[in-house]
Amino acid sequence: MGAQDDDIMTVGEAAAYLGKAVKTLQRWDREEILTPAFRTKTGRRVYTKDQIDDFLGRERKHVEKRIVAYCRVSSAAQKPDMKNQRRVLEDFTAARGLASVEWVEEVGGGLNFERKCFLDIMDSIGRREIGVLVVAHQDRLVRFGYKWFEHYCKKHGCEILVLNNESLSPEQEMVQDLMTIVHYFSSRLYGLRNYKKKLKDVLKADLAEKNGECS
Repeated sequence: MGAQDDDIMTVGEAAAYLGKAVKTLQRWDREEILTPAFRTKTGRRVYTKDQIDDFLGRERKHVEKRIVAYCRVSSAAQKPDMKNQRRVLEDFTAARGLASVEWVEEVGGGLNFERKCFLDIMDSIGRREIGVLVVAHQDRLVRFGYKWFEHYCKKHGCEILVLNNESLSPEQEMVQDLMTIVHYFSSRLYGLRNYKKKLKDVLKADLAEKNGECS
């Protein structure tokens, strides 16, 4: 999980560390005030000391949160777009006074939520290791559902900085993603039509069999 054993806390230990009752932490979890770092296979809440210290507003003594700039294109043929993204974001982060920026470049579709680098970043945010995530445009992170990911980052102490430069969102990618969506739903509709036809044939055969038994 990225944390040492002595940094892991049960809900009882976290409650004692905070000077609160266990029921208070359970309520905070339900109200999304302080959610566990993760849950065990049996559903028990687990916290980390860094997470609780962050919640209390204490400075983390040994670990500084990372600043990550994420660049993405859908295909290898769009590598020039990748270089352009990075160049613009380098100017953007420098103007913001952000130092020690980690650069992550990935080739993969915006509809694919299983991209390796994307998942690594989300996991790191979940562990509260990233303080700032920089992207050129919302759809460089995800094509749809950006608001949910923005909420997820905020909930785990990560700020997303989005340049939202339309020129850094290739129109060709949007066309490809739309074609993927159309193909997906067309396949679903075709499957449903086949299912309805098979169901109709089965019902028809069943009715004929019953009529044969009654004659």
